[in-house]
Amino acid sequence: MEMVLDVYKRSYSELFPVVCMDESPKQLISETRNKIQASAGKPEKYDYEYRRKCSCNIFMACEPLTGERIVQITKRKTKKDWVQFIEKIATKYNSAKRITLIMDNYNTHTPGSFYEAFHPEKAKQLLDRFELVFTPKHGSWLNMAEIELNVLNKQCLNRRIGDIQVSLTKSEHGNHIEMRNTAESIGNLLHLMQELN
Repeated sequence: MEMVLDVYKRSYSELFPVVCMDESPKQLISETRNKIQASAGKPEKYDYEYRRKCSCNIFMACEPLTGERIVQITKRKTKKDWVQFIEKIATKYNSAKRITLIMDNYNTHTPGSFYEAFHPEKAKQLLDRFELVFTPKHGSWLNMAEIELNVLNKQCLNRRIGDIQVSLTKSEHGNHIEMRNTAESIGNLLHLMQELN
């Protein structure tokens, strides 16, 4: 736990950014009947019955000291999907020398995943761009990306979504992320660190 907290104490550096990453499944649920739209003095009505569809996976990365966020939604949660999201993070921070990545200790989050997804030269090149820092087994609450995922779920995905194509569209989650990035909603982790000291 102290290792993660020590990483959060680091000063902001464009060359050595600290990025948190987390992922969460989302069950896709569709309506069985059309909603009745709200009218004057009457609330919107919908049937309690629903149809379970497939699920998808939401990857979230955030930089706590700048409030910058990256989201990617995939059809499944595999090592290859994870590594492709890590590659997206590396692209976003192209000018960084080394990216410190804080994440949960899942079985897909291993250096071997890079070599399963890419040829060895590319895997090594990408892996060398990152310093991997894992949260403790029962300390995922230390990961700021988990907080951001909860915000995304409550403010944007808290309703029935029956089609992965709908959840993949920019209008579904992209506007929310743009709004959060523009508002610079930054977790006040430095204040928490000062209280802990």
